[in-house]
Amino acid sequence: MRLRKGEKPTRRMAHVWDSSRCMACGACVMACTSTNAPEMMHREEKGWGGLASNIRRIDSVTAQGRPQVTLVQCQHCENAPCVSNCPFGAVYYDEDGLVRLDPRMCAGCSYCVTSCPYNVRWFHPDTGLPEKCMGEACLELVKDGLKPACVQSCPAGARDFGDLNDPQSTVSVLLRKKRSHRLLEHTGTEPKYFVVEGS
Repeated sequence: MRLRKGEKPTRRMAHVWDSSRCMACGACVMACTSTNAPEMMHREEKGWGGLASNIRRIDSVTAQGRPQVTLVQCQHCENAPCVSNCPFGAVYYDEDGLVRLDPRMCAGCSYCVTSCPYNVRWFHPDTGLPEKCMGEACLELVKDGLKPACVQSCPAGARDFGDLNDPQSTVSVLLRKKRSHRLLEHTGTEPKYFVVEGS
């Protein structure tokens, strides 16, 4: 269901990634693609130089010279530039507060892609449509009361997904217990993707 302007979602579904537990194994990336875009399993996303997935892996080096991996995906921002900048109304919020795309209304103009400060959208080479988390298959999993593919596949338990409005949800409990931050908070997007830093 598409939310009307000013309407509040019934749930505020959010992703949590525990960077202190992540082994950088790539299971979440593979699970995302195989679940949501299996036709892309052997095709690269040219802009990222890696597997086309709704999860982007960024490799870097810390100031101390240690390798570091950051996993980024759609933040399902509560003040999403992609929603406000889409001239056709194709990008919208659903009743769970998730940012969605209506392919019937999308003209492939790339406004949503260029306005995302997280650079986590990619164009499907066959459909020409912008793709992002969450894919249709993962949305079906959530509709059935299950966790998204990335959460289910993580062998280290470094990922979670749940309702911020529910104080007893696993994500709410985790965020109360551990230190976390959100990416690019200064942009004012109000992201619902939390990076847990450890205990």
